[in-house]
Amino acid sequence: MNDPAWIEAALTGARAQAIAALLRYFRNLDTAEEAFQEASLRALRTWPLKGPPRDPAAWLILVGRNAAVDAARRRKRHEPLPADDVLSDLEDTESALADRLDGEAYRDDILRLLFTCCHPGLPATQQVALALRIVSGLSVAQIARAFLVSDAAMEQRITRAKARVARAAIAFEAPGAPERAARVAAVAAMIYLVFNEGYSAGGGANDMRRQLCGEAIRLARLLLRLFPAEPEIMGLAALMLLQHARSAARLDAGGQIVLLDAQDRTLWNRAEIYEGLALLDKALRHARPGPYQVQAAIAALHARAARPEDTDWQEIDFLYATLERMQPSPVVSLNRAVAVSKLRGAQAALELIEPLGERLAGYFHFHGVRGALLLQLGHAGQAREAFNRAIALANSPAEAAHIRAHLDRLDADPNVRPAGGPNRRAS
Repeated sequence: MNDPAWIEAALTGARAQAIAALLRYFRNLDTAEEAFQEASLRALRTWPLKGPPRDPAAWLILVGRNAAVDAARRRKRHEPLPADDVLSDLEDTESALADRLDGEAYRDDILRLLFTCCHPGLPATQQVALALRIVSGLSVAQIARAFLVSDAAMEQRITRAKARVARAAIAFEAPGAPERAARVAAVAAMIYLVFNEGYSAGGGANDMRRQLCGEAIRLARLLLRLFPAEPEIMGLAALMLLQHARSAARLDAGGQIVLLDAQDRTLWNRAEIYEGLALLDKALRHARPGPYQVQAAIAALHARAARPEDTDWQEIDFLYATLERMQPSPVVSLNRAVAVSKLRGAQAALELIEPLGERLAGYFHFHGVRGALLLQLGHAGQAREAFNRAIALANSPAEAAHIRAHLDRLDADPNVRPAGGPNRRAS
């Protein structure tokens, strides 16, 4: 199969394996990345003519390694590069290499690559940028558009990350069990950060930001192939699938946010929901609960409710209380307040979130939820103040427009009540 779409898919699917192996060979991210790019260019020239190799990753590793070695020789000895047909006619050699590269070697290589991108010496923003550039293969311009910064600023961020990795002299051997567990948690956190960057973008974000959700799910599936029996990785993948399943219903035709209770549930992606539910059920059978599994269980309760009134808010409140014990956070408590408002009313929810004000003073959703609760209680003046603070902290035009709609209704009728009560997220 030689059509361009297949070749692009093959290159994307093989990227992590190939760059990971090239990183092991050359111990340098830039060299590994350049070697893969050269191999990809040769694939675009030779695969349409000769057909796809039996193992695209093995082909790219061999061609990339040869290209990098030849480039080093040229720099040092000014030796000419061998003709393309010498390096591209690799049928027998590629087959032998594919036979030698077993699953365990690939697993260790990809882990090494992920661990390198998520080195603890890197800030989270640099981890995400480096992973999107190296593992996912997004261009600097694409990543810059996703994070709403200039190309030059993103280039500098990635360059600094690579320099820190080089200075850290990271060991390329597979780490021991305790360190591996900690680093896997860092990789999972990075993937969820990528997802949230896209998910929280709302209707005003560009397409590149929204594509981050799909890329995060792809990375989670990659991590799940490396750790097929790890329940927290299953929980992470399930959580993102269940949240992403609601994407088509999150915005109306005008690009305005639609809260969960008002969404058209027939637009939810049932295939993603079924996949997420199956992963969650499999994870729970391990009886080793963790924060991602608990969050996925909350998302599953929403997904299983055919109508808003069918939502089991009692169980959601219990799960958020469990999450508060596992992973104490003011954001978790804020989310729990939404469930509390459904069960015990706006006053109880307001009492729960008021102590969070100092820690969440710069958080858009805190002021949005607080404003909705105050409005439910009839405190129009305080609600207006909360909404004004929220709109100043909005992360996207869609979020700002959603709060502006509350303020417009307040202007029209000071006694208005928010439909459906507070909701931290659009889905």
